Amino acid sequence: MSAFNPAVSAEQLRGWDNAHVWHPFTAMSAYVDEHAPIIADADGFDLIDVDGRKYLDGISSLWCNVHGHRVPEIDGAVRAQLNRVGHSTMLGLSSEVSIRLAKALVDITPGNLTKVFYSDSGATAVEVALKLAYQYHQQKPAADSARDTFISVGNAYHGDTLGSVSVGSMDVFHRTYRNLLFPTVSVPSPVATRVPDGYDRDSWLQFCFDRATELITENHRRAAGFVIEPLVQGAAGILVHPNGYLKHIRQLCSQFQIPLIADEVAVGFGRTGTMFACEQEAVLPDLMCVAKGITGGYLPLAATLATDEIYEAFLGAPDAGCTFFHGHTYTGNPLGCAAALASLQRFQQHNLLDHVNAVAGLITERLGQLANHRHVGEIRQKGIMVGIELVHDKQTMDPFAATLRVGHQVTVAARRRGLIIRPLGDVVVLMPAPAMPFLLIQKMCDTTIEAIEEVVCQLE
Repeated sequence: MSAFNPAVSAEQLRGWDNAHVWHPFTAMSAYVDEHAPIIADADGFDLIDVDGRKYLDGISSLWCNVHGHRVPEIDGAVRAQLNRVGHSTMLGLSSEVSIRLAKALVDITPGNLTKVFYSDSGATAVEVALKLAYQYHQQKPAADSARDTFISVGNAYHGDTLGSVSVGSMDVFHRTYRNLLFPTVSVPSPVATRVPDGYDRDSWLQFCFDRATELITENHRRAAGFVIEPLVQGAAGILVHPNGYLKHIRQLCSQFQIPLIADEVAVGFGRTGTMFACEQEAVLPDLMCVAKGITGGYLPLAATLATDEIYEAFLGAPDAGCTFFHGHTYTGNPLGCAAALASLQRFQQHNLLDHVNAVAGLITERLGQLANHRHVGEIRQKGIMVGIELVHDKQTMDPFAATLRVGHQVTVAARRRGLIIRPLGDVVVLMPAPAMPFLLIQKMCDTTIEAIEEVVCQLE
């Protein structure tokens, strides 16, 4: 049967899926037996599979959907752009819609960021930032070729390309590629879910602050940049940093003239309660990476924003070799830019940030009944980013055996109840679209609690 035949059955599609599609971050040996939903349609905040079953999108299609699916204003903006031009290169040319979006981004991001370099994913936005920071030191007025090392936070995740993996430190994702990576310096992640012997929560967090000071001071002469996920380390399990840590890093970077790279890919566009996480501590980064929610979750688009100071180091004569030789075929794609402009308009028209903060309070309230659950080690939340860590023993924080795949079992139980969520190990992640209405937020929380109860009861 041809792939172009519209009358293909769900059974045939599943057969082709298992035979030909290699899914990201997926244990394929298990996937082929799990009958995961094959999504064919969407309606508002629901996804609909080929059999017509509806699922509430509890992870906003991997943390990128903002306003729901099939939003008339965004659909209309993309259709209107299709009637003009679907794509044209930005290598030596520009496009109307990419210019408009650049101006809109500069207007809403921290005030020192004035230049926009487009790419197409969070990882590529980080790659751009790393290369910009490195080349900046070679070309700034007091050129410094010794600046060849990046500093990042332990348990960091910044994407899957080799540069972004190099500044990451999640062993489960990165260990295979260790010999391909450039060396970096890692400061301890300032979280106290589990603390080493000899520390309590407060003394461990103080150690993390102090150790960051020590490592930055020791390495400042060779530091090309400090890369950080502001406020929340998403892929590490929704690890929420203590108040003041981001500002502490900003002050150290300013003291030693180290560019601060804010990876706002996961936390940007309202997820933490402000448009960008850096706003909450009045931090001005030197480079900022945005993606995921930039188009409302419609199309692949990313941007790296930079200061005038960094940009001006690339302004030598054409034959001087100062050009930033980096770019992607679909950089600044007009369809993505049109979707992004429409999405940003909805933020203003619907007071979406106010809604996010109200929703965050509702999530806290609804999940409060898990606070003393025997198998819930910790509930971590910042805005509408939530991680529920499931453990074998709440008192000792001993984990479940990895072979049990408890987090995965919870997502399967939730799926049977019409909710799509995804775990990070045994951390169950909830990441609703910022615009999800209150009744659906309640459904998401209540269904998650039911799924957790079902799975842990079977294990006892």
